[in-house]
Amino acid sequence: MLATGAAVTTALAQVDREKIYQWINELSSPETRENALLELSKKRESVPDLAPMLWHSCGTIAALLQEIVNIYPSINPPTLTAHQSNRVCNALALLQCVASHPETRSAFLAAHIPLFLYPFLHTVSKTRPFEYLRLTSLGVIGALVKTDEQEVINFLLTTEIIPLCLRIMESGSELSKTVHISRSLHLALCISLSASRSLHLSLALCTALSLKIHVFQPSFFVPQVATFILQKILLDDTGLAYICQTYERFSHVAMILGKMVLQLSKEPSARLLKHVVRCYLRLSDNSRAREALRQCLPDQLKDTTFAQVLKDDTTTKRWLAQLVKNLQEGQVTDPRGIPLPTQ
Repeated sequence: MLATGAAVTTALAQVDREKIYQWINELSSPETRENALLELSKKRESVPDLAPMLWHSCGTIAALLQEIVNIYPSINPPTLTAHQSNRVCNALALLQCVASHPETRSAFLAAHIPLFLYPFLHTVSKTRPFEYLRLTSLGVIGALVKTDEQEVINFLLTTEIIPLCLRIMESGSELSKTVHISRSLHLALCISLSASRSLHLSLALCTALSLKIHVFQPSFFVPQVATFILQKILLDDTGLAYICQTYERFSHVAMILGKMVLQLSKEPSARLLKHVVRCYLRLSDNSRAREALRQCLPDQLKDTTFAQVLKDDTTTKRWLAQLVKNLQEGQVTDPRGIPLPTQ
């Protein structure tokens, strides 16, 4: 009986495998690509070797890049529709799969594929299709930095990702506080969840999004993911040295973080505050940055402004206490600061 059950399971797995192959082949044809994108994006978490299959199959990556390039004309002037956004987000989901897989990540970087996403991060339109597009694109970059690999940071430092993230962090979002969730947002949030587990998006939330219920400020995750990316760059020694190399780079980062603290004092978010505090703490590991922070650290991080927000967050409270101590003493006992908790 057990043997029969195993045989059935194997047969079903083989059928699913054949469907994956079929959908990958269908990506090459414009007539069948849209449905193939949809089906493969649904399966990306359940097929462990999907990334190598996509990367090594003939014409597949070119087809995904074509999906991205095809909507460039809709960026300026901003005419992107919900349907276009949903379709390109499915393509981005597959690229995120390739970016996060250890067998394909290096080739993904060597091909400079992240640069194809940067035009999306340059957009400023506050319509939902653009918000979802930015969030999903940031999720791909977040998947790269989550690996903590030196080659990822080295690559990103040769690009404009830091100023792009800073601009997104500064601008935030002006979407309605309560919105109706579409599948595009569900996909974007799930990709961002894969990129940054520190965002603490629960499976229950993703399920709720699938059911299209109302939740608060979905696009608030855009600055969260951008700040997470900056945080991961700072946590790398090369990234920290790069940002602190010139006064202009450091002052730009410090200015944006300061604006975020001011905004958080008006509209608190414990999750976003955690990322901001961690960025400040890491900056304090650099002697030149530490000296500057003594003059420009926001007062809200020195007084009790966030006491209520952080009352149950012992990790962020420890980081904040260490930050203040670093600035007071001018000494850092651990060159990496307080290590991030296990996510």
